[in-house]
Amino acid sequence: MKKFDVPPFYRSSLIGEIKQKRKLEDPRKKDFTPTQVKVGDVTFYIARHFGFCYGVENAIEKSYKAIKEHPNKRIFLLSQMIHNPDVNEDLESHGLKFLQDTYGKQLIPFEELNPDDIVIIPAFGTTVEIKELLREKGIEIDTYNTTCPFVEKVWNRSAKLSDTSHTIIIHGKAKHEETRATFSHSAQNAPSLIIKDIFEAQVLGEIISGKRDSNEFYSFFEGKYSSGFDPETDLSKIGVVNQTTMLATETQEITDFLRKEMISIYGEANIKEHMADTRDTLCYATNDNQSAIYGLLNEPIDLAVVVGGYNSSNTTHLVELLDEKFDTFFIRNDQEIVDTKQTYSFDIHNKTRTLNQNFLPSKTNLNIAITSGASCPDKLVDDVIHKIIKLKNLDSNSLKIIL
Repeated sequence: MKKFDVPPFYRSSLIGEIKQKRKLEDPRKKDFTPTQVKVGDVTFYIARHFGFCYGVENAIEKSYKAIKEHPNKRIFLLSQMIHNPDVNEDLESHGLKFLQDTYGKQLIPFEELNPDDIVIIPAFGTTVEIKELLREKGIEIDTYNTTCPFVEKVWNRSAKLSDTSHTIIIHGKAKHEETRATFSHSAQNAPSLIIKDIFEAQVLGEIISGKRDSNEFYSFFEGKYSSGFDPETDLSKIGVVNQTTMLATETQEITDFLRKEMISIYGEANIKEHMADTRDTLCYATNDNQSAIYGLLNEPIDLAVVVGGYNSSNTTHLVELLDEKFDTFFIRNDQEIVDTKQTYSFDIHNKTRTLNQNFLPSKTNLNIAITSGASCPDKLVDDVIHKIIKLKNLDSNSLKIIL
């Protein structure tokens, strides 16, 4: 896989050493057991896969390349480069400005742009409409288009489904940049619908099967379907694609459920005519990071720490998986940790940052699970580990890596 020129201050010698050793010992990624890092009576169980993925490293490389190559030009990010505040704040410190927020709210009017400006398209991609608008203004967008290749893969798969007259069902969050971009591309050629979870898939199944009146479709899925969508005719032939940061198991659950509904209507023998096989749209990095969580769940963990941006979808799903079994703290960086008993963390259910008073248990032989999202620099994970080592008054020189 290509190596990217990512600023060294995002790297970590400890995490880099661990990842390199795991890569050499397990090149085919068959082993999802965590790496153990022992320091005194504390053992950190570090997930097999975590941190920057291909698409994120590509986006960061191109962004800093734009800064270096155009020191005298105005440089804009269409929206957040990735969902990590430390990365975005560093880019802003180099003079880059955001045109929109993460939900598409305009921060700087497009009217203020001119053909000499540099506009970077984020890893999530953008809509067809925004691309056309930028081109009409004479802005060259291809050089610094950092759209993740795996997001583009979903777009290409959607295009092929439209060629075979399939309706595109997108498993994603309707307000997320990537989902908005995918919906825009798929809706150019095919009826398209966004569903968030298995509950919405079940409602859709009832509409497909006739258990619900088709008119309910428009109110229940308001704002999530393409123009001219007709549930009476557009739900007889479907294919499910995903926002690449969603839970892979949930995408599969939704696909399996809808497939069962289609079989009940059209029969097993005819299912290929009515339901496309779209397993090839799942992102490898999302799959690997989530599979690594299942490896952590088998260990004798006392608590888990997930590092990343609070608005990161893929990171939130890692928290969801760990939170089912362990006390899990979702923190932005080491600055959130106050002391051994207190840390700020993000509550994914209430969407609030709160101060927790029960951080590290008072016990010997403490086991801590550590992972991060695909948009989180390794340096931030390293900082969290060393902050805990310092607070526990442990000798970092005694650190021992056990693969």
